[in-house]
Amino acid sequence: MGHHIAENATGFLPIPILITEPAVGYGGGIAGLFLHETDEEKKIRKEAALKAVDGGARLMPAAITVAGAAGTENGTWFAFAGHQHSWLKDKIRYMGGAGVGVANLDIYKSLTLPGFGGFEPIDKTLAFGTKTEGAVMMQQLQFRVGSTPLMLGVKQTASISTIETESSLINYLLEQTIGTETVTSGLGLLLDYDTRNNYFYPSAGYKVNAEYMVYDEALGSDHDYTNFNLEGEVYIPVADHWTLGFAGNYQKFNSDDVVVQPTLKPYVELRGISAYRYQGDEVQVVQTQLTYDIDSRWKVSGFYGIGRALDDGEQNHDELASGYGAGFRYQIARRYGLHIGADIAKSKEESAFYISIGSGF
Repeated sequence: MGHHIAENATGFLPIPILITEPAVGYGGGIAGLFLHETDEEKKIRKEAALKAVDGGARLMPAAITVAGAAGTENGTWFAFAGHQHSWLKDKIRYMGGAGVGVANLDIYKSLTLPGFGGFEPIDKTLAFGTKTEGAVMMQQLQFRVGSTPLMLGVKQTASISTIETESSLINYLLEQTIGTETVTSGLGLLLDYDTRNNYFYPSAGYKVNAEYMVYDEALGSDHDYTNFNLEGEVYIPVADHWTLGFAGNYQKFNSDDVVVQPTLKPYVELRGISAYRYQGDEVQVVQTQLTYDIDSRWKVSGFYGIGRALDDGEQNHDELASGYGAGFRYQIARRYGLHIGADIAKSKEESAFYISIGSGF
């Protein structure tokens, strides 16, 4: 595959979308990647690709457009388009996109009494299905600090959505409080620091990403809230054929609104745990992964992660959630360092199967 892409700098690449998220079920779709290049830029990229053997060369052009659509077995679907452009040898980078879709998700809410922790029979978890329809857009502009890996920038997001649940009582409460239609609009600051040796499946280096977003009525948002998101990954070659990886995520949601749309708050994201299974005002996640390179093509790994979601002023959700499992990767495009593989993961509530394309974790 890597040889074909290198030899044929056509400027177009079809990408399959494979979805195995337990929150929405199995599904898939297709996307098209359009590489905007001059004939001279195509020639330079082709020469770099033919010389590259480990995915370390810069093989993506300065301007890329992607468009696609996908759906899952539970009726969730989405369509999207996006564009990325960089200037002055990636000293300035712009990314923007928009999409529409429908998400059918189960939301879980604890019924514990605030301040009392577990208190039977109040200590229960309520699960209810939701259907969210909407449109969303995002754009961000970043600037590189000198010749360092550090990039700083600003981000804008906006969305409009309607939500309904399978519970008539919850629908009534939504209508009487925040309504079933919500507009969100926010501005924020970005920080990226990336020293990984490969974009798709790194074996050395680290990445830190920090984002602080403000949503306010002055920006056209129905809800006033802030969200801080800090993510990090590190990959350490510990011996021949062995790589140890760590990843972490911390999110903090702040709002004075008594009731917010159920899908606004952050959630614990780990393999083996459904999206939105554990939500809260504060989310903490840590995971580790040990990878063994069988040869230049095949890799196997084992992983374990823990996380929790806390609500301000309450003791519920403080139980640690954990997920663990094993998987493999096969390198399908050596020049680009692109891998495909699968993971089997398990948690207390469920088991899950994931198909992965180009992901270190």
